[in-house]
Amino acid sequence: MDHEDRIALFLDYENLALGVRDHHGGRPFDFRPIADALAERGRVVVRRAYADWSYFDEDRRMLTRSHVELIEIPQRMGASRKNAADIKMAVDAVELAFERGYISTFVICTGDSDFTPLVHKLRELNKRVIGVGVEKSTSALLPPACDEFLYYDRLEGVDVPPPAARRARPARPSPVEPAPEPVVETAAEEESARDVDTLAVQLVQTVAGMQGSSSGDVTASALKRALLRKDPTFSESDYGFRTFGELLRHLAAHNVVELAAGPAKGDPEVSLPEQGDREVAFGLLRSVVVDLAADGGAVALSGLKDQLRRARPDFSEKKLGYRSFLQFCKAAATDGAVELRWSPEDGDYLLTPHTP
Repeated sequence: MDHEDRIALFLDYENLALGVRDHHGGRPFDFRPIADALAERGRVVVRRAYADWSYFDEDRRMLTRSHVELIEIPQRMGASRKNAADIKMAVDAVELAFERGYISTFVICTGDSDFTPLVHKLRELNKRVIGVGVEKSTSALLPPACDEFLYYDRLEGVDVPPPAARRARPARPSPVEPAPEPVVETAAEEESARDVDTLAVQLVQTVAGMQGSSSGDVTASALKRALLRKDPTFSESDYGFRTFGELLRHLAAHNVVELAAGPAKGDPEVSLPEQGDREVAFGLLRSVVVDLAADGGAVALSGLKDQLRRARPDFSEKKLGYRSFLQFCKAAATDGAVELRWSPEDGDYLLTPHTP
């Protein structure tokens, strides 16, 4: 238990309840998916929800059964009920951060950007902050401020209604019935593949950056934290994987990364392949430069990447851990595949085949 995160949960209830009602077809807010998601992250020791509960009578019973402390913010004449709840919630959170040092994580359930300063202050106090909000009613300013942000709509157990069907005129009868289903499935599969491909590029760049900035090994847990710092809304489940380890094993099977036993069980070391694809890519670069260079001439860097993609459409230097095509060419020159020099006359880098 000493190694568990202690979590304090604060719900801006009016923001959540109205967000779910407006964007989920009038369905009521369900607290259970949030409770389950937090149970996976640590031990929740404080649960507080803020609202004028005369407006949420049915919800009050649901929250009470989940052991949530209801903080009453009654509506007063000439005062804003919403602002009063926001101020009370922010004051309580900061007060708890000072008085309860054992609380390591604060969960702020709201989509309101007014809570961004609270998030910054809690992080200044060395507290981890997780945000929770309804996707379509969450300000774009709030998720990047958090250490992790969970969209309520994507949590396990949340039943999101399908989008409303568009009204259309009845189609004229046709002698040949179209068969769109296989096309839709193919498009969905291609979209999923593109998503994983984009994720692979981001993951490889992150591993390369961590290896370059630290002499230590990159573990899976450290990599996950780095990805969340880049994008607090990141979740491997959005790409069809149950766990982060399953995602890494998938990428390792496709030679995107390499996995080795780490310092702790279930936390492998992640590295980029030293050989294989990188050597193949260097060879591809050299062969293209040889084909384009005539009579000892040189090939300009500009436009060279397009030539590589004509020879190999799936080429991407970012999949190999390089942030730019120039960085990839410099690595190839260091490896001896080509020679690279800057030409002031041409205003560009020139590549020539390496001559031993």
